[in-house]
Amino acid sequence: MPVLIFSLCALTALACTLMLARTYLRTRVRLLFWSALCFAGLTANNVLLVLDKTVFADIDLSTWRLVVALAAMLMLVFGLVMERGQ
Repeated sequence: MPVLIFSLCALTALACTLMLARTYLRTRVRLLFWSALCFAGLTANNVLLVLDKTVFADIDLSTWRLVVALAAMLMLVFGLVMERGQ
């Protein structure tokens, strides 16, 4: 059951990534670009979570998941700071 929930979280993050990227390509609002990159990182984080709990159950991927999540959040923070500065 947890694998199903983790997979649904990954699919939801992927859907958000695609919608944000599509809207960015249509409107060229830069904050949408940074948000799409953030959600792409969150999608990768969720995929790593599924892999960590199912495929590589004997290997600890928590450090990699945290690094990917941190990079995703830093992209959004960077985008917010850049938009605030202009």
